Amino acid sequence: MTVAAGLFIRGGASNINSTNAGIESLMLSAATEATAGFPRENMRSALSRMGTVIGSSSNNDYSVLSLGCTRLHFDKSWQIFTDVILRPSFTREDVSLVQDRMIVSLSDDTDNPDVYLQKLQERVAYAGHPYLNNTNGTPETVAKLTPDDLRRYHDKIFETSRLLLVIVGDLNPAEVKSLVASSIGKLPRGNYKPEPIPALAFDKSTVEVTPRELPTNYIQGLFTAPSLTSPDIYAMRIASSMLRDRVFEEVRVKRNLSYAPDAFLRTQAANVGGLYVTAVDANQSIRVMLSEIARLQNEPVGGDDIQGVVAQYLTNYYLGQETNAAQAGELAQYELIGGNWRNSVDVLEKLMAVTPADVQRVSQKYMRNIRFVVLGNPKSVDTGVFVGRAE
Repeated sequence: MTVAAGLFIRGGASNINSTNAGIESLMLSAATEATAGFPRENMRSALSRMGTVIGSSSNNDYSVLSLGCTRLHFDKSWQIFTDVILRPSFTREDVSLVQDRMIVSLSDDTDNPDVYLQKLQERVAYAGHPYLNNTNGTPETVAKLTPDDLRRYHDKIFETSRLLLVIVGDLNPAEVKSLVASSIGKLPRGNYKPEPIPALAFDKSTVEVTPRELPTNYIQGLFTAPSLTSPDIYAMRIASSMLRDRVFEEVRVKRNLSYAPDAFLRTQAANVGGLYVTAVDANQSIRVMLSEIARLQNEPVGGDDIQGVVAQYLTNYYLGQETNAAQAGELAQYELIGGNWRNSVDVLEKLMAVTPADVQRVSQKYMRNIRFVVLGNPKSVDTGVFVGRAE
């Protein structure tokens, strides 16, 4: 039996700015290196012996310190986990080690075309928005951070009004409450009040091309999408799944224009969906993909098609929820940006209520004014095709 726990920190990109971007990610990662009660070697030895994993991650809306362990070793693992939260060492050596890893990772972002494409997309889609401050930071912002900066940020951020604790496992609730009260529960309450994340708004289709000598063009386009709290999210999930399947069929199977074309829908407070493709013939690939969007907007889908997508979603949903860690992440996501954790259990019922008219409506409402970025050969890009003004 396993136990998964996550201490989630509200705010994400809204907690940082252009000068300290990356501080939350660095602080959390450095905290897992050593604590007052468990110096580096002691911690590594104890975690290895128990098979326990303590880690961290960040996204645009929240960060998390995570714990994964067996039920047998939960008590000891919890002791280390809470020491990471309450008493991280932030020694100069530990901070420098993590800092160097982050800087190396950030410095080679432009070497990987897919990673660089995402960076280019963020600059276009998130201009003027809190999400523009990448939670991983930049080589320059991360390099300037000191252990004292991390200690001050830690003291500021670890107040219970900012935090959400989720634990999934076969545990006695009363015992868990007692453990929490005697550890994390002693943190100051603070007065943090999250401000609503402004919705993204794209007023027209655009395309920006970044020259790069590559064997193919890397292309992505984003459109605004409903948040998890919007009633439109369920029909949008159906529409996005249908678009993904149709794009794959038309672009890869029928025309062999690309190996892995995709259509996707993210889960952010300020949400987006989009298209992705790598193709030598950029114009033909995008022309076909936009044509499939137009089909969804203008031709009603069949009820059987919706049922097929729901069945597929159900299968993927349950496969994705097999681990305690995945369940903890799902519950936290809905509690933090989805209105309430209970909404996570209503998803399938609401998907099954989606009608063909709903799919057509959300396709018309959201799949428009697409912000494209292209990494590749500018001469292969007819901007008129991308913005819907092709002859």
